[in-house]
Amino acid sequence: MKLSELMERLAVTPVAMSCPLTDPTLEGCAALDRACPGTLSFVEGSQRAHLIQNTQASALILPPDVELQALATSREIAWFAIEHPRYWFARALKYFYQPWRLPSDRHPTAVIDTTAEVGEGVGIGAYVVIHANVYLGNAVQIFPNVVIYPGVVIGDRTILHANCVIHERTAIGADCVIHSGAVIGAEGFGFVPVVDQDRRWYPMPQSGQTILEDQVVVGCNTTIDRPAVGETRIGAGTKIDNLVQIGHGSQIGADSLICAQVGLAGATTLGQQVILAGQVGISGQVTLGDRTTVAAQSGVHQSLSSDSKVAGYPAIDHRLWLRAMAVVKWLPPLLRRVKVLEQKIAELLASD
Repeated sequence: MKLSELMERLAVTPVAMSCPLTDPTLEGCAALDRACPGTLSFVEGSQRAHLIQNTQASALILPPDVELQALATSREIAWFAIEHPRYWFARALKYFYQPWRLPSDRHPTAVIDTTAEVGEGVGIGAYVVIHANVYLGNAVQIFPNVVIYPGVVIGDRTILHANCVIHERTAIGADCVIHSGAVIGAEGFGFVPVVDQDRRWYPMPQSGQTILEDQVVVGCNTTIDRPAVGETRIGAGTKIDNLVQIGHGSQIGADSLICAQVGLAGATTLGQQVILAGQVGISGQVTLGDRTTVAAQSGVHQSLSSDSKVAGYPAIDHRLWLRAMAVVKWLPPLLRRVKVLEQKIAELLASD
């Protein structure tokens, strides 16, 4: 489509724009350094300015930066400028790429219990197993080898990718995406020590429920456990990466972001818009307030107030952690100096 047509579809109101030659025809989107003629790309800030010099993109989405705009114009590249270029690039990409979808029918190898209620326009792939009393909303997509246990409720337009498992009584809202290999609502890790026998554990029945609100995304091979009693709840709009473990009874607020290999022990509570970077570990029964950010590979062992920013193991204030890490490389020579001073002091004391 033409750039002008794309802008119309996006309903975008740029702060500035330029088409030095003609309204270019776009056939796709690409990264700035890999773009070719006929593609759209974007620039977020001046640190990427050098790539504009060599890009072959036919059009760019720029920030409100007059120097970047002048550079694109000098290259005779069409552009429009607006706040948050990456967001608008993501919006534009949807017009050039749509993920593969199943047809709205049931594969003959699927096994569906007669008590299951299936909405309109649902696609069910090969070797899917749907147990009793399951409810599927309209336009749900169930890809091959998915297993849905009894009593599960899944909202409209939710997508379950291949090989994921949804355990009993789990409730998943509308417009969610569960990626391949994820396990939702399995038994939490609950064992009680047997008081009259050494080193023996009695399994605590996990009778609770796992609930995912609307627009939740769960990455590949992520597990979200159900608790002994009560519920594990993931708030609306939360996005969870691959290989994440969410312990039983955890409560995660809306619009949070949990990156790969994060581990949440049971009964963890996260407020809204919390960000956990990769490989963060949270100990059990800890509460993180709204908009808390935890840096990668940090370990959190105590509750944090809203708007906290922490890093390290154990996690401390992020600014303090940066200062501490800046000192680490000086510790070996500092230790040597201390030893030399201690020896000199010892010699002085001996001479007295």
